[in-house]
Amino acid sequence: MSTEPSNQILGPAIFLAQFLGDEPPFDSLDTICRWAASLGYRGVQIPSVDPRCIDLRTAAESQAYCDELKGRCVEAGVEISELSTHLQGQLVAVHPACDELFDDFAPPKLRGKPRERTVWAIDQLHLAAKASQRLGLKAHATFSGALLWPFMYPWPQRPAGLVEEGFAELARRWRPILDAFDDAGVDLCFEIHPGEDLHDGASFERFLEAVDHHPRAHILYDPSHLLLQQLDYLDFIDRYHERIRMFHVKDAEFSPNGRSGVYGGYQDWLERPGRFRSLGDGQVDFKGIFSKLTQYGFDGWAVLEWECCLKDARQGAAEGASFIADHLIQRSQRAFDDFAGVTASRTRNRKILGLADEN
Repeated sequence: MSTEPSNQILGPAIFLAQFLGDEPPFDSLDTICRWAASLGYRGVQIPSVDPRCIDLRTAAESQAYCDELKGRCVEAGVEISELSTHLQGQLVAVHPACDELFDDFAPPKLRGKPRERTVWAIDQLHLAAKASQRLGLKAHATFSGALLWPFMYPWPQRPAGLVEEGFAELARRWRPILDAFDDAGVDLCFEIHPGEDLHDGASFERFLEAVDHHPRAHILYDPSHLLLQQLDYLDFIDRYHERIRMFHVKDAEFSPNGRSGVYGGYQDWLERPGRFRSLGDGQVDFKGIFSKLTQYGFDGWAVLEWECCLKDARQGAAEGASFIADHLIQRSQRAFDDFAGVTASRTRNRKILGLADEN
């Protein structure tokens, strides 16, 4: 396991979801872990929906299986940073307008059956809580799903109480899941992401209020999604650092013009004013981000999530490990001016302040 101080960011790690495929070395957990280690990654974030990586139900039920899974990763040169249920979490709450689009996230036998699909998704989250506990993990990544996203822009005018009802239902579905993660001793981290009802700080606050500030409701911080919404992603850390328990290191750029802006004009990723980029190719101030997270004592993993419409995935992954490593900060264990320190006592301090001796 990692030996860094508890108040230091861990890394680099890599989210495997965008790299898994049918060709070696991306077609099995053992080979993709060896590939990641060869690039300099020390951790892997595993998508729990992919059977090439993990059998989630078995992981929830068998400590022996989890020990073997961890051992295989360590033997390949990495450790498991977190599990992810992004696709399953999305299915916890789906507006009917999006049923057809999200059906492919579920097993084939559940497609066209939204109620059964939701039951399956919730069960998956419960399994993920137990599997994370057995693997010795402290945080888990997911999406919130969305009942309100079709009504994100207030036209036509929303009827009074619609937003409140949407968040009440979202909280009703997620509260038992949060309790399961609390029982497992694992933080549940919602990626703040467009397309989710939890897509910015204000919507996260609404959810937090609806679940009575549940101690396991936390944030997966990904600055790329904040930049594309034109949020102040550094101020976001100042506001929500106590709830930030996971970190996706992903770059983005926003270059609006006279034709389109934040909404993108239905253009594909290559032509959109806002688009994701490989690390270092976009506009995100990662020096500022790593500094603020270090300042607030964030001790989770810095995990590359590669999404770029220009650069090949292998090149992005190869460059990403060193990029993250170069931004990791070894937190200072002493003040820079300790060499000029002076002796201190209450008597001396009162003397310096010009205060009379109390005796």
